[in-house]
Amino acid sequence: MVGTQAETIDEYIASFPKEIQKLLKEMRATIKKAAPKAEEAIKYAMPTYVLNGNLVHFAAFKNHIGFYPAPQGIEEFKKELSKYKGAKGSVQFPLDQPLPLSLVTKIVKFRVAKNMEKAKTKKR
Repeated sequence: MVGTQAETIDEYIASFPKEIQKLLKEMRATIKKAAPKAEEAIKYAMPTYVLNGNLVHFAAFKNHIGFYPAPQGIEEFKKELSKYKGAKGSVQFPLDQPLPLSLVTKIVKFRVAKNMEKAKTKKR
């Protein structure tokens, strides 16, 4: 994987070939739009969005864009995600297919709601 020493999401994206950068930029814009209050960070050497804790991560690999919305994000949308490879807290979007941006939006909004609920519970 390229991108491992990046300190910002811009640096991370810039470290990939142009066609991969396009996908990473689409992913970033989609997440920002779905979670406008989330802060950007690099955690685990990948772009991360934080809002009352980690929200989602994404990363580029040789054959896919990895998306990490935590296990609850995968579980909640497992039917829609079933056509993609994945694991407990991750899903792989193949590089040779358009990114399912409307699905990413739904998952990010779900994660925002969950993190906001969690924050409210903590404050009590």
